[in-house]
Amino acid sequence: MQERAATTRRAVLEAAAHLFDEKGYAGTSISDISALSGRTSGAIYFHYTSKENLARAVIEEHFATWPGLIGGVAAQPPLEQLVLLSFTVARAFRDDVVVRAGARLWSERKAIDAVLPVPFVGWIDTVAGLLQQGRADGDLAVGVEPRQVAHVVVCAFFGLHTVSDALDGRRQIEAHLTSLWLLLLPSLQAHPDPVALLTRVRARLADPTGTEPWPAPSQAAVPG
Repeated sequence: MQERAATTRRAVLEAAAHLFDEKGYAGTSISDISALSGRTSGAIYFHYTSKENLARAVIEEHFATWPGLIGGVAAQPPLEQLVLLSFTVARAFRDDVVVRAGARLWSERKAIDAVLPVPFVGWIDTVAGLLQQGRADGDLAVGVEPRQVAHVVVCAFFGLHTVSDALDGRRQIEAHLTSLWLLLLPSLQAHPDPVALLTRVRARLADPTGTEPWPAPSQAAVPG
């Protein structure tokens, strides 16, 4: 019985995520979710009680994605962890419908009558922690203040996503992110070598499908 209930909850949540991502909160109805999930409206209300609670569940699932991704890059040097994490998160936004839906729902939060998790604060803390580790290891440039720079990096990263989503549906996000790090890393590294760091990250994220339009970083692209 519990397994069946969990299966139903997941099917409803994933169907809702697809619709919220495609049509937004206001454009999605419980009837739409019922039709896509193959579950009755009564079953949806039984498990989630309202569309607001279902939206909140999608956003909470979005947030639940991040600890696993952060843990997955922990074996690298701090600045390399930061860059590798940024590409891993970028792929989640591009490829994971629940992550995309959670981001869209939070941007439409004023229409949702529910208390929602606060975004970005955890990311600022994570980036600041990595920069502090980089300072302790001697890899961070003199004068870089971790907390202040973490705020800037998070703003730049999520701003990049907003623009890429609007202009190319995030299809070129890794190429755009490469350009961003070629701009930022010379100011962050104690001994600047952004191309070498990005090449190492690129090797770890090699795309087996060959579909990602991510050019190898070129020294010529590094701002002077």
